[in-house]
Amino acid sequence: MYIAHVRETDKAKQTLKDHLLGASRIAEAHGAKLGLKHVAGLAGVLHDLGKFSDEFQDYLDKAVFHPELAEKKRGQVDHSTAGGKLLFGMLHNKENTFHEKLLAEIVGNAIISHHSNLQDYISPTIESNFLKRVLEKELAEYGLAVERFFQEVMSKAEFTEYVTKAVEEIKQFTDNSPTQSFFLTKYIFSCLIDADRTDTRMFEEQAQEEERIQHRPLFEHYYQKLMNHLTSLKENSEVKQPINVLRSAMSDQCESFAKRPSGIYTLSIPTGGGKTLASLRYALKHAQEYDKQRIIYVVPFTTIIEQNAQEVRGILEDNENILEHHSNVIEEEYSESEFGDEQEDGMITKKERLKLARDNWDSPIIFTTLVQFLNVFYAKGNRNTRRLHNLSHSVLIFDEVQKVPTKCVSLFNEALNFLKKSAHCSILLCTATQPSLENVKHGLLKERDGEIVPNLTEVSEAFKRVEIIDKTAKPMTNEELAEWIRAEATSWGSTLVILNTKSAVKNLYEKLKGGPLPVFHLSTSMCAAHRKEQLNEIRTLLQEGTPFICVTTQLIEAGVDVSFKCVIRSLAGLDSIAQAAGRCNRHGEDRLRYVYVIDHAEEKLSKLKEIEAGKWIAGNIFANFKKKAEKYEGDLLSQAAMRKYFQHYYNQMDADLNYYVSEVDKEMTKLLMSLATENSYVTHFQKKHGAAFPLLLNGSYKTAADHFRVIDQHTTSVIVPYGDGREVIAQLNSDEWVDDLGKVLREAQQYTVNLYSQEIDQLKKENALVMHLDGMVYELKESWYHDKYGVDLKGEGGMEFTSW
Repeated sequence: MYIAHVRETDKAKQTLKDHLLGASRIAEAHGAKLGLKHVAGLAGVLHDLGKFSDEFQDYLDKAVFHPELAEKKRGQVDHSTAGGKLLFGMLHNKENTFHEKLLAEIVGNAIISHHSNLQDYISPTIESNFLKRVLEKELAEYGLAVERFFQEVMSKAEFTEYVTKAVEEIKQFTDNSPTQSFFLTKYIFSCLIDADRTDTRMFEEQAQEEERIQHRPLFEHYYQKLMNHLTSLKENSEVKQPINVLRSAMSDQCESFAKRPSGIYTLSIPTGGGKTLASLRYALKHAQEYDKQRIIYVVPFTTIIEQNAQEVRGILEDNENILEHHSNVIEEEYSESEFGDEQEDGMITKKERLKLARDNWDSPIIFTTLVQFLNVFYAKGNRNTRRLHNLSHSVLIFDEVQKVPTKCVSLFNEALNFLKKSAHCSILLCTATQPSLENVKHGLLKERDGEIVPNLTEVSEAFKRVEIIDKTAKPMTNEELAEWIRAEATSWGSTLVILNTKSAVKNLYEKLKGGPLPVFHLSTSMCAAHRKEQLNEIRTLLQEGTPFICVTTQLIEAGVDVSFKCVIRSLAGLDSIAQAAGRCNRHGEDRLRYVYVIDHAEEKLSKLKEIEAGKWIAGNIFANFKKKAEKYEGDLLSQAAMRKYFQHYYNQMDADLNYYVSEVDKEMTKLLMSLATENSYVTHFQKKHGAAFPLLLNGSYKTAADHFRVIDQHTTSVIVPYGDGREVIAQLNSDEWVDDLGKVLREAQQYTVNLYSQEIDQLKKENALVMHLDGMVYELKESWYHDKYGVDLKGEGGMEFTSW
C-alpha cells in the first residue's frame, strides 16, 4: 500500500491511489466549468505521482512513525516533478502535435508547481526553470514510480485515452494567444491547488465533501426578498419625490438590462442613487437568467465591504451564505526554493491544517477587495490562486472601479476580458466617475451601448446637491486649516475633512481635538471592527444633527454611506473630489451645500505618484474652468469634466499602465503575455544556444508573481487586540484542536491591520509583535494599539475608550 498522507491525530493513512483519484475528481468538476474537465483532471491525477517512489514511502514512514531514524529532512524527496516529466516525455517530442505540446506545457507547469508558484518557461537569466525540471532533472526512481502509477491508478491504455480527451478540450478552448495561455495555465493551476487541498482536508477531517449549495433556488429566494424590500420602499410617503422616482427608474433599468447576454457593462448612477441595491437587482436577475454560480462584489476599500455586506445581509436575511473577504490572515510562507512548501506535504500537522482550511471563495455571495481580486490572478501564494476557478460563471460587480491602481490598469483589463470571453462571467462597472478603461493599449472589452442609465447628463443634474468652492489659490498649512475649521465648523455643522496622507490627518486631528466640537479620526491603521464602531458613532451624531468634525484619509470616499453638512477636500484627482462630494448633502437634506477644495501645503506626495498626477491634472481643469466653464457643462463634476480628466490622466500615466518591474526592466504584461517574436529573453536564448526556443510558451510566470504588489510595498496582516480580536488570537494559538479553522480565520479579518514591511520591522525591533504557529500569524501587543489612531508605532496606545 502506497501512502499519500498521515493524520497527526490518529496516524491514519490515506492511500496514494485514493488521493490521486480524489483530487482528480474534484479538479475535473472545477475544469468542466470551462469545458476543461480532462485537462484539469490530468493535473489532479498526476500531481503526486512521485510519491510512488520507495524513497518517499520510506521517508514518510520514518518521519511519522520512527522520527529517530529519519535520515532525510522533510521535502528532500522531490515528489512533484515526476508527473510533469511523464507528460513532457509523452507529449513534447518532434512527432507530437501543437496541442499535445501545449497540454504538456500547461498541465506540466501546474503539476511541478503545486507546492510553489508557476515556474518560468524562460526567466530573466535566459534559463528555463520549467525545462530544468521536466526534461533535465534526473529522478532515481522515476521509471518505478510511473510503473506503479499504471498498476495502481489507471492502466496505460486508460491514461492514453484520458490524455486524448484532454487534447481535444485544449483544441476547442484555445486561440493560441499568449494572453489566453497565461490565464488558461492559471485556471488549471487553480483547479489543481483547490482539488489537492480539498481532498487532503476531507481526509484530515474524516468527512465526505459537503453537498454543494444549489445557488439558483437561493438566488430566486434572494431576488424575492429584494423585491419585497423595494416594494416596501414604494409605500414611503416620499416615494413621489423626483429623486426617488429617478432612483426607482434606474433600478427598473437594471432589471431590464439583466436579460441581456453576459458582458461588460457600466452602471453610472450618481452618488446617492441607490447603486448597491440596483446592482444587486441586476446581479440576482442575471444569475437566474443565465445560471450564474455566484455574485462577487469587488470594492477598493474594506470600509465599503463592511457597509455593503451589512446592508445586503439585512435585506436578504442571510448571515451564512454571504462571505466578507478582507485579506489573508495567515501569512503564507514563500520559499525561494522551486519546490516551495513541498517539505510540509505528507504529515497533516496543525500548521498544515491552516493551509488546507476552506478558503476558496465557494460562497454564493462574496464581498472582497480589489487587492484580493488582482492577487487571485497575479500574486504569488497558492492561497490566492486557489480561488480563481470559482470566479467562473459569476456576476462580478466592481464598485468604484475608478480606484484601480494605475500600474494595474492593463492587468485588470486583461483579467476582466478573460472572465468575459472564456469564463462565462458578466461584469458590471459601478461608479459615478467612470474611467475610460477601453481607451488604453490593453483595452477593456466593454459592450457597445453598455451603459445601463441612458440619460446620464439629465440624471446627474437632477442629483446635484453640492457646489464646489475652489480655495486652491493659496496653499494652506495644517495650522491655517485648523484655525479656519475652528472658526467656521459650528456654523457649518457636521464637517468632514479628507486629506491625502495619514500623517497629515493625524497631525490635523491633534490640532483640532480638545476644541468646542467632538473630533473623530479614521484611517487604515485601525482594524475593520474599530472603524465600524467609529462610523456607527459618526452616523448617530449625523442623525441627531449634532455638529462635529471627522478627519480622515480617502478611505471614506468610496461608497461609505454618510452625509455631512460640509466637506473639505485636499486637492487630488477629479474622481476623488467627486467621491468626496458624495459624502456631502448625500441624501438631499438641503437644497445645496458646499465642498471646499484646498491645496494642502504640507502633504508629502512624492511617493504617492498617482495622487500627485491626479492633483496636477485636476488643478489644470480647475484653472481652465475659471476661463471656460461651458467646456465642462458649467459643472466641475460633470460627465464632460470627468471624461476630460481621465483622458489626460491615462495619457500622462501611459508609461505606467502595464506595471513596470524595475528589478528586471520589463513590463508585467510582457513577462506574462508576449509572443515569442516579441520576447527579448527568447531572442537571447536563441542567440546563446544557436537554436530555436524549444517551448511554445515563453511567459516568466514566477518572476512576475515574485514582483507583483497591488500596492507598491508588501503588507502583512497583523491581528490587533481590539474587542474580540483577543479571543481570535487565543483560538489560533490554542493547543486545542479547532474544528473549523476557516471560520476562525474569517472572524480574524475584522481584527487585522495590514502593515508595510518597514512598520513590521520597527514593531519587531520594539518587541511589539508576538508570532504564532511558526510565524504564520502575527499578533500586536496591547500597548501598541491606540483607541483613536489604531496601530501606534510609538507604543503609547491603550484601549481605555473615551466618549469621543
